Amino acid sequence: MKSELKKRLTPIQYKVTQESATEPPFRNEFWDHHEAGLYVDIVSGEALFTSIDKFDSGCGWPSFTRPVKSEVVKEVTDNSHGMRRVEIRSTQADSHLGHVFDDGPSDLGGLRYCINSASLRFIPKEKLQEEGYGEYLEYFVSKS
Repeated sequence: MKSELKKRLTPIQYKVTQESATEPPFRNEFWDHHEAGLYVDIVSGEALFTSIDKFDSGCGWPSFTRPVKSEVVKEVTDNSHGMRRVEIRSTQADSHLGHVFDDGPSDLGGLRYCINSASLRFIPKEKLQEEGYGEYLEYFVSKS
């Protein structure tokens, strides 16, 4: 499995998802990405976050107020780098995604899921159906 992933993923995608590395801030694919769509696990394709819940936290990594469903991520205590943090991993593939902090927008729950772009693949809203994620189209229908 690991050798297959090394062939399929870029070096930074592998280091982030399999070795819990962190990509550089402000020099990653999705930190300033604003297109409507779904962010999925680069390893498994599991749906993780929507652009609707994405916000600019100023930290240099994509930030979200919540996952698409609570059960798609799991929290793990991370005591590395002399800090106590909460690591976020995908449930299906156990990919390292990033960390969650309690300094997000208070009116949206107060959480900031700070996620590495290298752990994500983006699917534009217009391609959700054809890529097998049609069930997520409902997230993008305005509720008026």
